[in-house]
Amino acid sequence: MAAERGGCSLEAVPLPPEVRESLAELELELSEGDITQKGYEKKRAKLLARYIPLIQGVDPSLQAENRIPGSSQATAAVSKQQKARSTNSRDERFRSDVHTEAVQAALAKYKERKMPMPSKRRSVLVHSSVETYTPPDTSSASEDEGSLRRQGRITSTPFQSHSSVEPWLNRVIQGSSTSSSASSTSSHPGGKPAAASSTATAAATVLADLMAHAQLDNHSAPPDVTTGLVEHLHHERPQVASVRGIPRGYNSSILETADGVPVNSRVSSKIQQLLNTLKRPKRPPLKEFFVDDFEELLEVQQPDPNQPKPEGDQMTVLKGEPLGVVTNWPPSLLAALQRWGTTQPKTPCLTALDTTGKAIYTLTYGKLWSRSLKLAYTLLNKLTSKNEPLLKPGHRVALVFPNSDPVMFMVAFYGCLLADLVPVPIEVPLTRKDAGSQQIGFLLGSCGVTLALTTDVCQKGLPKAQTGEVVTFKGWPRLVWFVIDGKHLAKPAKDWHPQVRDASADIAYIEYKTSKEGSAMGITISHASMLAHCHALTQSCGYSEAETLTNVLDFKREAGLWHGVLTSVMNRMHVVSIPYALMKVNPLSWIQKVCSYKARVAVVKSRDMHWSLLAQRDQRDVNLSSLRMLIVADGANPWSISSCDAFLNVFQSRGLRPEVICPCASSSEALTVAIRRPPDLGGPPPGKAVLSMNCLSYSVIRVDTEEKLSVLTVQDVGQVMPGANVCVVKVDGTPYLCKTDEVGEICVNSGATGTAYYGLLGITKNVFETIPVTAAGVPVSAQPFTRTGLLGFIGPDSLVFVVGKLDGLMVVNIRKHNADDVVATALAVEPMKFVYRGRCGRFLN
Repeated sequence: MAAERGGCSLEAVPLPPEVRESLAELELELSEGDITQKGYEKKRAKLLARYIPLIQGVDPSLQAENRIPGSSQATAAVSKQQKARSTNSRDERFRSDVHTEAVQAALAKYKERKMPMPSKRRSVLVHSSVETYTPPDTSSASEDEGSLRRQGRITSTPFQSHSSVEPWLNRVIQGSSTSSSASSTSSHPGGKPAAASSTATAAATVLADLMAHAQLDNHSAPPDVTTGLVEHLHHERPQVASVRGIPRGYNSSILETADGVPVNSRVSSKIQQLLNTLKRPKRPPLKEFFVDDFEELLEVQQPDPNQPKPEGDQMTVLKGEPLGVVTNWPPSLLAALQRWGTTQPKTPCLTALDTTGKAIYTLTYGKLWSRSLKLAYTLLNKLTSKNEPLLKPGHRVALVFPNSDPVMFMVAFYGCLLADLVPVPIEVPLTRKDAGSQQIGFLLGSCGVTLALTTDVCQKGLPKAQTGEVVTFKGWPRLVWFVIDGKHLAKPAKDWHPQVRDASADIAYIEYKTSKEGSAMGITISHASMLAHCHALTQSCGYSEAETLTNVLDFKREAGLWHGVLTSVMNRMHVVSIPYALMKVNPLSWIQKVCSYKARVAVVKSRDMHWSLLAQRDQRDVNLSSLRMLIVADGANPWSISSCDAFLNVFQSRGLRPEVICPCASSSEALTVAIRRPPDLGGPPPGKAVLSMNCLSYSVIRVDTEEKLSVLTVQDVGQVMPGANVCVVKVDGTPYLCKTDEVGEICVNSGATGTAYYGLLGITKNVFETIPVTAAGVPVSAQPFTRTGLLGFIGPDSLVFVVGKLDGLMVVNIRKHNADDVVATALAVEPMKFVYRGRCGRFLN
């Protein structure tokens, strides 16, 4: 090729090896585009001037100038080249025949090993013909940006043979690395050692380039650079590929393709990494978003074909007995208070005890009426803000009273009702940053509460600021604290009389409830619901005037409020309130008060019965024959049956009759759902169910035997309340009616339930406005039902059985368990005998 450009044959002219290297370097620079054709001819003429004098177009002066320096440079280069020749003998590597044989040997070697060849990228603007193919630059990432844009062309010779020259190929590769290191230590970039190293590197990379282009096909689709896999090797026919040259100093490196196969590639590692990244999809498949290290936990559990399934008929709505018509029944609770306060002022209404069990004060109906009037008058007329009344009818007021002061709470509650205000009973905040009180503060803020009623003793115990005022608790709105002791109340004017109206749909009070997430929600109870509930409790429990009731529960909410504050006033009953602090000191105190006051009814929890069993050995003169009803407020809990049975076994010999124990089921939303009646009130015999826990985990009811350990024994909670309709619906999805042998959520339709969650319209619709439907999708009633949050079923004799609560539901591998079951299981095995304090137990599914 050099001979053709020079016009004469170089084969007949003996050229030193360094001149041949310089000529090859010029060829490489021309192919890379580093020099123009004119510059190439000029430099080539300088090199050949002293050896071929008759070169056309060369100035003779240039030949004279290059004669002496060229000789000296050649002498120095020969001495250095001889040292390099002794190690790798690279002087013959630019001969066309050796070069062609090396290419053929390399191709044969790769074909025998079946290794993927490094592929080339193609521009979409280039024609599909191999002759016009120009692959992109594959220079090292360390090269400057300008070198990435250099282009050139080099023509490969036709392939002639496949003879093996593997030793020569190894020397070329080794020489490439040696020359690369030698060029890095060269101090003069224009010197011959640098040129030799560059030429060696170029030779090795051109060889790799030619081997790569031997694999190119004439298809128009560009090859995949990221995989480097070529299925066919086309070496039968000669191919001419136009490629770019490799810049000097390029060091061939071993790379890995996208499939992890190491190959000799002219693509730099950074470019290869970028291409691998671009080849991956920008967004992973949808299923990969839901896969983590624990894929087995995310797998959809397939239903067990052998799992129990309900087989009964679809249940029907269970209707309770109708509400009886009571002659001379007050039109509202306030009307009942006015009647008893004016006609029976001396009748005891409430007796409060101290922590020693001694009665400290007895509130009569006359005192309750007069104090409530004073408080109502003061709230409406004496509390002002900027010369305007602080409160108006319908405003919400917080009641902050300790569990040891039921008298003042009762006065505050009925005083708010007389003033047409909405009382919101809450717990006394313990500290400024109490987590529980923060949720209560959120409830007060959502209700728009600006005033809090309390006692002088309670206010003194609250945290104070430096100014002496009660601090603003974290999460609470800014409140005005008002003490309702007698000296702070004003006497009503003679012409002022409260408006005692009939029961209406207006909000009477708001009872707070804490969800399982810890948030506090306010449940609104209307005047009509409050009156209907008192009527239903009076009929189901057989309350009568002047009866004595012993209340151990919290009088501010749920059963303690319904029985001990509301229904008792409706029936002019006498309530003996047992403070919780007294129960801690003397668990038998409530039994002692039943004996001393000859109480007819007692409202307790199963925990109170359990504690009394532990302390009953020290009490011998106990007689419970006066009790006609022992209402167990948490009778819906599965573990309550053990406390009831144990209590009956111990105290049956002391006057307690078996039919006296009356468990009940209730919720904050539906109030009292069901209660067991004594036989004299027309109630059926008590029921007991021994159920398979395995079937219960699939919401299926199957009766089992008590001999097995995997059973749950539950007791009935009586019949539904008078005037109520009850059904059981599926927990998830559309509220379809359950089958008769299926567990679901109990729903109630009655006039004696809550009406809404205050300020929460979305949750209100889901809970208080449920429309149960049949399997065909037909609504069972035009009236909405209220979800109770109780899980159970309807048993024989229309008895209601509760097996757990929705808040305690736990779903494990499709199977449903309840937190109450865990407690019941722990109590059934009597852990006090072998589980020490501080230890933990493990429950297996």
